[in-house]
Amino acid sequence: MTTLKKTALFLALAAGLALATHQWLGRNTDPAGTSPVTAAVQRGDLSDLVTATGVLQPSGYVDVGAQVSGQLKVIHVEVGDQVGAGDLLAEIDPTVYLAQVDASRAQLRNQRAQLKDREAQLALARLQYRRQQNLMADNATSREALQSAEAGLRSAEAQVEALGAQIAQTESSLRADEANLDYARIHAPMDGTVVSIEARQGQTLNTNQQAPTLMRIADLATMTVQAKVSEADVGKLRPGMKVYFTTLGEPGRRWYSELRRIEPTPVVENNVVLYNALFDIDNPQGRLMSQMTTQVFFVRAETEDVLLVPVSALRFAGQNGRDRARITVLGNDGALQEREVRVGVSNRIQAEVLDGLEAGEQVVLNVAPAGEEGGERRSGMRMRF
Repeated sequence: MTTLKKTALFLALAAGLALATHQWLGRNTDPAGTSPVTAAVQRGDLSDLVTATGVLQPSGYVDVGAQVSGQLKVIHVEVGDQVGAGDLLAEIDPTVYLAQVDASRAQLRNQRAQLKDREAQLALARLQYRRQQNLMADNATSREALQSAEAGLRSAEAQVEALGAQIAQTESSLRADEANLDYARIHAPMDGTVVSIEARQGQTLNTNQQAPTLMRIADLATMTVQAKVSEADVGKLRPGMKVYFTTLGEPGRRWYSELRRIEPTPVVENNVVLYNALFDIDNPQGRLMSQMTTQVFFVRAETEDVLLVPVSALRFAGQNGRDRARITVLGNDGALQEREVRVGVSNRIQAEVLDGLEAGEQVVLNVAPAGEEGGERRSGMRMRF
């Protein structure tokens, strides 16, 4: 073989090798040849939730105050004590009020004694008047004497009536004095727990300027959760919907209830508009306490043991609404199949598929494969319809 023929053969082999190398590199660097990101269709439970933070408050409470002034002589309870309606909580020095009651009672006894005297005078005036009437019938007395007896009778009747009014006034004053004396002994207005005590034993209370608060009694058997819901989510809530919450102390325990009310007046915190959503929860063991922070979950919809796919696998068409979507399924042979599915309950992560899929099938997520920029798949993938 001549040198010229050897050179031509070498160049031909080099060109073929270069072409084959170029084609191999082109196939293996083509983004269309990369594997799509998939996820398996699984069975499970799904909930569509609205989340918020909340604070626990007693469902009912009363601030117990003093209605009379004086020195707080003794406090009979401590914070945390259980009390019943009518139990004695505290006592104010009753000396002044006891003296007023004694004075009013003495004045009442005096007036009642005067009334007996006036009633006796009235009886005498009636006898004298009847006597003068009888004498006048026999022309045995003058008309002037009869008129004088009649005036005496009218005067005695007026004095008895006036004294009766004074007695009624004194009785009213006595009732007020007795009430003030009773107010010196402060009783519980309701069943509950003493959650705070503001006053101190020996303190002088002045009710003329402002009614002083001694303590607070709260009903801890039923607690109210005050959840703060953003204005973007408040429209998704409705009274009666299922709700549950957890506390920082027991994050694994759920407390279930129903939404009772949404307050119409918002609260603005750091330029964020929030609405208070209220619901009650039984607290028979007292594990829930005032001012506890809660993580609240309002259940818009929930379902159990259904087919679930990631939301990122669904492509919703505007005219079909949110119950119909397109989805790409990766077959066992590696071919891609386009399907339409019916969607049920969904949240931000997963969606329930009512028909169009089976458990275990692989669905393609609408995300970029590893090494590819952007979220769209290239048109070079094989599609089968």
